[in-house]
Amino acid sequence: MSKVAIMTDSNSGITQQEAKELGVSVLPMPFYIGEDLFFEDISLTQEAFYEKLEGDAEIHTSQPSPGDILNLWEDLLEQYDEIVHIPMSSGLSGSCETAAMLAQDFDGRVQVVNNQRISVTQRQSVLEAKALAEQGKTAKEIKHILELHKMDSSIYIMVDTLKYLKKGGRVTPAGAALGTLLRIKPVLEIQGEKLDAFAKARSVKQAKAIMVNAILKDIQTRFGGDASPEQIKIMMAHTMNEEEIKRWRQELAEVFPGHEILINPLSLSVACHIGPGSLAITCCKHLPELQV
Repeated sequence: MSKVAIMTDSNSGITQQEAKELGVSVLPMPFYIGEDLFFEDISLTQEAFYEKLEGDAEIHTSQPSPGDILNLWEDLLEQYDEIVHIPMSSGLSGSCETAAMLAQDFDGRVQVVNNQRISVTQRQSVLEAKALAEQGKTAKEIKHILELHKMDSSIYIMVDTLKYLKKGGRVTPAGAALGTLLRIKPVLEIQGEKLDAFAKARSVKQAKAIMVNAILKDIQTRFGGDASPEQIKIMMAHTMNEEEIKRWRQELAEVFPGHEILINPLSLSVACHIGPGSLAITCCKHLPELQV
């Protein structure tokens, strides 16, 4: 049986410590803060990132260098026969396309998955890939299965402040000023490639209701109508809003009974565009290939 290594990047929210415990590899995402280069969870903690962000530092996301990717692959291929590499969604970064191009020189031993995931949904794909590898699936088979079901997930994110959307050019200064005056809480969605506008709420409570209703609608219309834990994985994420997200998880326990709902910080690649204070809810349909 082929030995298959599973790797991802830090956009999955999997820390270096968790990676060791799970038996996977995580490529740290690089960030420029001013002129200085930092690596997520290596030389840049969540706390330090938000301190810089709130201090109005110039923060730019970047791609892992080809050299760093190749070095990790070559190290893994000394211990494994094949690699499944699950980067962040190709619609949010060019890192997936870069990895796919580099993989062409490895004669099929490196399979790059483009299944349009990020944050806790990307993390779920990593766990599923590991389970598929343990079933004896090859890297190519795992890539095929993950991409076959790539649209079986949704993310909805409430943005607490318009400041960072304005800074990134996603909202005009006039729109941001009016939205702030009206206390607008934009709700964004990720379904497939892009981070898109979904709805506008006038309060956190209304934003949460919008997001929950959107998840319930997705389950009914796109994911087969069965919201049981055996069919659907409900997860949550946030940007420096831990107390609020824990309170919200208690509310969701009534909406999704029986679910063990994971909470993770949103990846810094998303956080730098939306700022602190956000709340997110996601759902993924469990892979039928892993259901018994």
